[in-house]
Amino acid sequence: MVLLDGQALAKHKESMLQEEVARLDVVPVLAVILVGDNPASRVYVNMKVKACARVGINCQLQHLEDSTPQSKLLEILHALNANSSVHGILVQLPLPAHMDTREILEAIAPHKDVDGFHPLNVGRVYSNSLLKGFLPATAMGVMQLLEHYNIAVKGKDVVIVGASNIIGKPLASLMLNAGASVSICHILTKDLSIYTQKADIVCVGVGKVGLVGPDLLKEGAVVVDIGINKQGDKIVGDVDFEAVRHKVSYITPVPGGVGPMTISALLQNTLLATQTALWERSC
Repeated sequence: MVLLDGQALAKHKESMLQEEVARLDVVPVLAVILVGDNPASRVYVNMKVKACARVGINCQLQHLEDSTPQSKLLEILHALNANSSVHGILVQLPLPAHMDTREILEAIAPHKDVDGFHPLNVGRVYSNSLLKGFLPATAMGVMQLLEHYNIAVKGKDVVIVGASNIIGKPLASLMLNAGASVSICHILTKDLSIYTQKADIVCVGVGKVGLVGPDLLKEGAVVVDIGINKQGDKIVGDVDFEAVRHKVSYITPVPGGVGPMTISALLQNTLLATQTALWERSC
């Protein structure tokens, strides 16, 4: 069993990003908006702020009250869209219940949408026509992790457990584009084992501790655990790591697997947004 060490790969990519950022004529600026006081969101945002600092990206954090009207957030986004010194915009999810997440995400200019959630960027992923635009960060991080460990996707049977717009659907599209046969399972799937027991690669991200055990996997499967759950004082994934470790060939640890790669992908997208803006201004 080999650990897919996202922490080490992300650190390596950060060193390269730091060099590329230093060669730019401007300092990349990423605007991050956090609404409310969701504890997990605060942790994620702090990790992103620190990662930006490590590579030389100026991360400008705006923390809004939970009661902030949606109209106020939209006003802020419109101003950031129009500000040429801001290269990337990220709204931390989830948003408070009174806000329409879809409307907020669609309000971010596609060329500054470094999370890759705007419908235009999503459509480019689905149609495999990403000549410009951004890949969703988590899906991008997963694919880079598999590539780094020379895990072939082409011709493989891949099961993705979780059909969210943020993780499951975009990851399925990237796997399909890479030549895999893809099945997506979700809460209404009648028998998860029918799909997972035959899969070469199983990716799971639904937020349910111990969802995937050895009985759901075939011998030598590759397991990508995207889940993040709090269990007592520990952070664990959706896979019963100790129970499956002797059955799988590769597996991501939680923490230290997909999480660092998601942040790395966000930094890469911010650099790309900056480079694209500079190129367009020079034309």
